[in-house]
Amino acid sequence: MRRFLALSLAAAVTFGAVAPAQAATAEPATGLDRAALREAITVRPSDGAAGVVAEVHKNGQTWRGASGDVVTGRPISRNAHFRIGSISKAMEAVILLQLSAEGRVDLDQSVQHYLPGLLPEDRFTEPISVRQLLDHTSGLPHDFEGAPATSPDEEIERRLDYVTFDEVIQQTLRPEGRPAPGPRFRPGTRQEYNSFGYRVAGKLIEEITGHSYQYEVTARIVKPLEMRQTRAAVPGRSTPMPRPYLPAYLPRSSGELVDVTVQGGLPASMTSTTGDMDRFISGLFDGRLLRPAQAAELFTVPKGADGKPLPYADGSYCNTGPGKGTACFSVGLMSVPLPDGSLLWGKTGSEPGYRSGVFAARDLSLRAVYSMGTSSSSGNGAAAVAQRLTLAALGN
Repeated sequence: MRRFLALSLAAAVTFGAVAPAQAATAEPATGLDRAALREAITVRPSDGAAGVVAEVHKNGQTWRGASGDVVTGRPISRNAHFRIGSISKAMEAVILLQLSAEGRVDLDQSVQHYLPGLLPEDRFTEPISVRQLLDHTSGLPHDFEGAPATSPDEEIERRLDYVTFDEVIQQTLRPEGRPAPGPRFRPGTRQEYNSFGYRVAGKLIEEITGHSYQYEVTARIVKPLEMRQTRAAVPGRSTPMPRPYLPAYLPRSSGELVDVTVQGGLPASMTSTTGDMDRFISGLFDGRLLRPAQAAELFTVPKGADGKPLPYADGSYCNTGPGKGTACFSVGLMSVPLPDGSLLWGKTGSEPGYRSGVFAARDLSLRAVYSMGTSSSSGNGAAAVAQRLTLAALGN
C-alpha cells in the first residue's frame, strides 16, 4: 500500500545538502505525528531543494513546519510566501464556474462561439467546449509547442518576462519561424494535461467580464476568503516575492546558483502562503465559492459515451491502481487515490524555482499544503517531498 500511494503521488507532481535539523520548526504537538511530519520536510541531498514549507490539517488538528535554507543556512519562516504556479488553474476554473452559475457562460458552448477567430479555422475544425478547456480534453497544442528547448541560462533570464494571455496564444497558434501546430487529438476523446487550454480560459474570463484576470481572481476568491497574503502578478513587469519568502535557486550552466524569487510570469501567476492555500481549498470544498451544481464539476472526471472515464493520452500519467491510464483531472482539480480507496483532490503547480501543491479529502478531514524551493534545475524532488508528507499525515 505504501508503494501504491507513493506512485500515485509521484504522478500528481508534474515536475544538495541536507537542511540543518535545528532549522525545522513546527507548532506544539496536536496529535498528528509531529516528528514524522518534520522529518518528511527535512531536505535530502536527492531532493534538489533549497527548502520546504508545509501545513497539514487532520480531523481538526493542525501542524505547520519549515526546513532551513540549505544554500545560506538561514531559517525559513512557516509563513513564507512562495509562487503557486498552476494551482491558479483551479482559481481560473472557479471563476468560470461562477460565471456559469450567473448565466454568463455556458460550459458546453464552444470556444469558437465566445472567441471567434482565436482558433485558426483551417486547423481547428471541430468545436472545443469551455468545459473541455477546463478538464484537459480539448486536444489543443501545448504552450509554444514546437519551439526550441530553452537552456538553463535562458530559463533564468526569461523568468523576468511578463507574458500576457494574448501573447501566449499568438506565439503558440501563429508562431513565426516554425510550423503552426494543430490539434493533438479530437476534442473530448481523451485527456491530456494542457496549460495552453487555461491560457485560452484566462482570455475568455477577461473577454466575458471586461476585467483583467487579476481583478476577477481578487474580487471573487482572494477577498471573499480573506486570503490576505495572496497576490496576483503585477501586469507588465517582474515583481519581488513578499517577505518572508521561501528561497528558490536555479543553477546556470556554469553551476552558479541564482536566486530566482523575482519573476514576471503570466496574468495567472500568484504568490501565496500555506495558510492562504488552505483557506482556498477549504472555501472551495465547503461551498463558500460555488453552488452545489458547479461544485460537483470539481469531483467529476470526464467520461466517454460508454460511461467510463476517458483514457489518458499517454496511458500512464493518471492513476496507478484500478483505472490506471484513465482520466484523473476534473474541472480545475486532479484526483489522487489512497490505499483505502478514497481520494484526495487538489492541484500541483510549478514556476521557475518552485514546486507546490494543495490537496484535501472532499470532507476536508485531511488537508495538506506544501511548497519546495529548488536548488537544482529539475526540481524532481518535489514528488518525494509530497510522498513523505502525505505518508506522515496518514500515519503510515
